[in-house]
Amino acid sequence: MALDERLLAILVCPACRAEVEHKERRQLIICTGCGLRYPVRDGIPVMLVEEASPPR
Repeated sequence: MALDERLLAILVCPACRAEVEHKERRQLIICTGCGLRYPVRDGIPVMLVEEASPPR
C-alpha cells in the first residue's frame, strides 16, 4: 500500500529530525540521517524510536 505523498513530505525521524525515505516493498521508513528503520504496519508508519530497528 502506497503512503500518501503529503504524509511523507512532513515525516521526519523522531530521533534526529532528519528526512526519511519510504521503502514500499520492504514496508519501512528509513532515516537518511541516523539510519534508523521504522516499520509500516497496515499502511501506517510507526514513527516511535522504541519500535525502530538499528541501521544495517
